[in-house]
Amino acid sequence: MKDAALTTSSAPEPEDAGFEVLIDELDRIVGQLEAGELSLEQSLAAFERGVEVSGKASRILEAAEKRIELLTGTADAPQTRPLEP
Repeated sequence: MKDAALTTSSAPEPEDAGFEVLIDELDRIVGQLEAGELSLEQSLAAFERGVEVSGKASRILEAAEKRIELLTGTADAPQTRPLEP
């Protein structure tokens, strides 16, 4: 069984972390949970951290989307269309 310390992150706190760092941490957390080697308490702590990290990553994506809308002039009337290769 893994030590509880393995479920905590050495990465920066979500407030300071960039999107890529958050995604890497979320991937690591999912891997731990899928491995099935954590105790119930460790799994709950990892899941809680995953929810926190996921929320922060979502907020970063939303902010980026708003910036793109402002830069492209679609903030008042957002439009979606497929990207052209």
